[in-house]
Amino acid sequence: MPKQEEAKYTKTHEWILVQGREATVGLSDHAQHEMGDIVFVELPKSAQNVEKEKPCAVVESVKSAFDIYAPVSGQISVLNDEVTKDPALINQSPMDKAWLFKIQLSDTDQVKDLMDWTAYQEFIKQAAH
Repeated sequence: MPKQEEAKYTKTHEWILVQGREATVGLSDHAQHEMGDIVFVELPKSAQNVEKEKPCAVVESVKSAFDIYAPVSGQISVLNDEVTKDPALINQSPMDKAWLFKIQLSDTDQVKDLMDWTAYQEFIKQAAH
């Protein structure tokens, strides 16, 4: 199970864990708490090309629907079908069982623009004020 401190984060609350040229993407623990009970997940299509900071998936909670943004550009390589079958997994295990998809990175340098755990915690605090 990846640790929150090992991932990088976006201002739209996605986490990304890069291993070589492939990255796993999910929703941060903070995001799932804010959304409430998640009831529906629409993932991108396999082999779909996604662009950094553009919507590529949708998560619906009892409160509202939320776009999921690609943290980096690339091609979707793997989908986690478990979250479409059981969206509540995101509430239970956002960093482990409930990753959303994997991307083959088109530009590994894009990862440098993302926040580390410490910067993300600071970002959440600032947003709360």
